[in-house]
Amino acid sequence: MSLTDPPVTQQDQPQGPRVLFFDTTLRDGEQSPGCTMHAAEKLRMAHQIASLGVDILEAGFAIASEGDRDSIRTIAREVRGPIIASLARCKREDIEAAAHSIEPAPRGRIHTFLSTSDLHLAAKLQITREQALDQIAEMVALARTYAEDVEFSPEDATRTDRDFLIKVCEVAIEAGATTLNLPDTVGYCIPQDYAQMFLDVRARIPRIDAEGIVLSAHCHDDLGLAVANTLAAIEAGVRLAECAINGIGERAGNASLEELAAIFTTRRDKLPYSHNIVMSKLYPTSQMLAECITFGAAPNKAIVGANAFAHAAGIHQHGVMVNPLTYEIMTPESVGVAHNSLVLGKHSGRRALEQRYVELGQTLTRPELDTIYHRFTELADRKKTIYDQDLLTLLKPQPKVSALA
Repeated sequence: MSLTDPPVTQQDQPQGPRVLFFDTTLRDGEQSPGCTMHAAEKLRMAHQIASLGVDILEAGFAIASEGDRDSIRTIAREVRGPIIASLARCKREDIEAAAHSIEPAPRGRIHTFLSTSDLHLAAKLQITREQALDQIAEMVALARTYAEDVEFSPEDATRTDRDFLIKVCEVAIEAGATTLNLPDTVGYCIPQDYAQMFLDVRARIPRIDAEGIVLSAHCHDDLGLAVANTLAAIEAGVRLAECAINGIGERAGNASLEELAAIFTTRRDKLPYSHNIVMSKLYPTSQMLAECITFGAAPNKAIVGANAFAHAAGIHQHGVMVNPLTYEIMTPESVGVAHNSLVLGKHSGRRALEQRYVELGQTLTRPELDTIYHRFTELADRKKTIYDQDLLTLLKPQPKVSALA
């Protein structure tokens, strides 16, 4: 693919290896500051996320509250399409609550976890490695009595001793885990290290590939590497990407669903993976989430931010007006944005200003445009936001300043 090729559409994708999308907006996302949703909002978001085409929808943490448990159960009963998952610590009461919450779902998953790094074992859980292995074996086996689909996550996997991590994975598989998620819980990894962890696990536990155990990546963005780490994991053989709308989640957030989907679609030449995400629903889903929580995407957020398809510099505006491919690697419509925008300001050029006047029904001669453009730049130096009324005012004859006697 060259930089002058037309933007990629979902229909253009090659049918390469399938990447599954696991959305945790309603669980990891919702438990971050400012993101709490009430039951009706969670159900509304669940329907939207399902229509987006995700494969697994993690609806919440059942043991957290009675409200969360009821919300998960409602989603399991009413939302169709994705597998409905509920999170549970490796504790009997958690697993029983999760099992009850996903009971109405045609396809349900219990996602259970236990910390495995020495730091977490000593400081948080105050148990030994041997006790952790026993707890994992017992609770994963318990989860399998309630659900055929059981995911196990060794929390803080990327800071877990590698030999012990291998043992943890072996125990979880033996107990019945069908998906192994190795999370970068604190966003510490760099891509090559995260990929190597999965390569090591696959090499040292051959039954993962032989028996079709799904490997999953769950990355946090503390160093701004969540998406990059997820991509590295997929290149290392992972086929399940855990992510969230707008990248919301604990602390700096999770890998961003819309960024991953757009990367797979736009750069299919280097990452030839297929997926089920409906690209045109990315922006509407992002906007719906912003309505449900206390903040929206940052203006400069890739794919869904207000400035993602906005152009303010004159050189860029001219290029986009001639051919959008000059500065847009995907069309705004492909991700659900109605159109791009040319933002008028002090960096704008004559071409964009002339086009806006045409849209306002005003055709200017070249001398008129030169005069108006000079007035426009003077105004833009003083005023951050230029409105259409300002532009129309600039067309009026300017009062002459009398010379002082």
